[in-house]
Amino acid sequence: MIKWLVVIGVVGAIYFLFIKKKPAVSNSKRSSNKAKKEEDESASNDMVECATCSVYCEIDDAILSNNKYYCSDECLAKA
Repeated sequence: MIKWLVVIGVVGAIYFLFIKKKPAVSNSKRSSNKAKKEEDESASNDMVECATCSVYCEIDDAILSNNKYYCSDECLAKA
């Protein structure tokens, strides 16, 4: 009888430690936080084309004038 209890205990421990998956709620929280971070990073790293010289630069570094993006003050002056 004790042998069966030990075998059932070992099988149960293996199941709970290695096979059983964690609740989906904690995984969704982790993935939503990760998705938010990726969205923030991608939004700041979007590239736009300069209207004058056709060089791509980050939207944070670009100059917006008359609904067109320019890579520098020189390109803005040429336009």
